[in-house]
Amino acid sequence: MGLFSFGRKPDKNVALLSADDVRRRLLALNRDTAPYQIIDGASKNVDLIAEWKIVDAKWYEIFAKAGLTKVFRIYMKFDTAKHEVRGKDEECTVSWSAGVPSLSFSASKFQGQMTSVEFGAAYAFTEELTPGQVYNYRFSTSEIKKPIQEAVAACGWGYKGVAFGKL
Repeated sequence: MGLFSFGRKPDKNVALLSADDVRRRLLALNRDTAPYQIIDGASKNVDLIAEWKIVDAKWYEIFAKAGLTKVFRIYMKFDTAKHEVRGKDEECTVSWSAGVPSLSFSASKFQGQMTSVEFGAAYAFTEELTPGQVYNYRFSTSEIKKPIQEAVAACGWGYKGVAFGKL
């Protein structure tokens, strides 16, 4: 991978799987306890989309309390000729109204390849009426990217992050 390549080379010690198998492996990364989800991307002319569960009822309260201001997505397309999953990152601003997320796709939108971490903690009186930590959070783009890249490599495929040009 070159200077402006962001990705992971395939694991040459594993059998090369089909695009359908890669898709199934990536969708298998979905679980209730993960703060991200991988969904079908047909509506956006891509194969899959990985994104924070910002609109999931179980998660948006956590994101809102954490004061998360950015939404991170990865748009993925399969290149079957090269046995490569091409990914393009997107970050958008999110605003909160009465604890409900509202996505804003404005001039602050970013596409390309990125790494970011949002973290923080809040302190207040706990249920025991003593001062203490109420919550602690950390949302890192690597929480989404790393499992995807590992799953793709385990299928004998490469993962290539696209910063410029077409996905």
